[in-house]
Amino acid sequence: MPLILSILLGFVPMFLFATFVYWLDRYEKEPRMLLGGAFFWGAVIAAGAAFLINTVLGLGVYYLTGSETAADVSTTSIIAPVIEETLKGMAVLLVFLLARKEFDSILDGIVYAAITALGFAATENSYYIYTMGYLEDGYAGLVQLAFIRIFLVGWQHPFYTAFIGIGLAMARLTRNGGLRLFFPLLGLGAAILTHALHNTMAQFLSGLVGLALTSLMDWTGWLLLLGFIIFMIWRENQLLHLQLEEELRLGIITSEQYQTACSFWKRTGGIFKANDQNRRHQSKRFYQACAELAHKKNQLSRMGDEEGNGQIITSLRGELQQLSIALTG
Repeated sequence: MPLILSILLGFVPMFLFATFVYWLDRYEKEPRMLLGGAFFWGAVIAAGAAFLINTVLGLGVYYLTGSETAADVSTTSIIAPVIEETLKGMAVLLVFLLARKEFDSILDGIVYAAITALGFAATENSYYIYTMGYLEDGYAGLVQLAFIRIFLVGWQHPFYTAFIGIGLAMARLTRNGGLRLFFPLLGLGAAILTHALHNTMAQFLSGLVGLALTSLMDWTGWLLLLGFIIFMIWRENQLLHLQLEEELRLGIITSEQYQTACSFWKRTGGIFKANDQNRRHQSKRFYQACAELAHKKNQLSRMGDEEGNGQIITSLRGELQQLSIALTG
């Protein structure tokens, strides 16, 4: 029973956090299959490989130095940040390489990175809650570790790995070959640095004062990232207003559809007001296609006709026109 409870406390909150991240992706939702794959990668592949590699390298440091302290410090402050962020970042990199057409904005990079990291956190939290919570102090320890892992440091892994997603997204949206290499490396470096800073503070600042200072630093970073995400959502809203004006002038979409497509609340309300399942599905696809079209037009202007942006735009316009007629008829 304690093991099952630990797993539930590890995974259920992270699923809820992932739902919140998915909700933040307002206009152009990422495919659930890809997001599910990212979460699985984090929970199984990244977490499993990190546990093995961290353990082996930590033992290697111990055998070389004969010092448990050296092994603990090097594993916590150096090995774990490098290994874990690299393994989590690989999932975001795979999406970037294999599903490039879905990687349209900085917000997309953050979403894929956060979902992967939440999968990792779910497995790690389950392990810590059971081994360092229940096995050391019974149910009191389990509750205490669950509180710390969920409420005090629950967003730590998404925060670190978000920098990798931002770096890859910036590389996606630049033509400069040097910057395409520099931005992902900068993102990985930022992820490792923030991870190492948290781990080092948590290790050397003990007691309630240390926990308070570490939590204050963590929450400051998380709130700053949330502010950046809100700004990115606003930028995406402005992108829709700008890029869909042409479709409005061409008569592909109506004025009401234009206004609704550029408002998260209006489009959500419009979808829920649909009379039947088929019409609801058409509405969801219509507004998703509006967002996809806006991003592809932006990419065409910035990156040129890479990977057939022009053809994709033509296809999306045709689909929008058909859906517009179906929804207004």
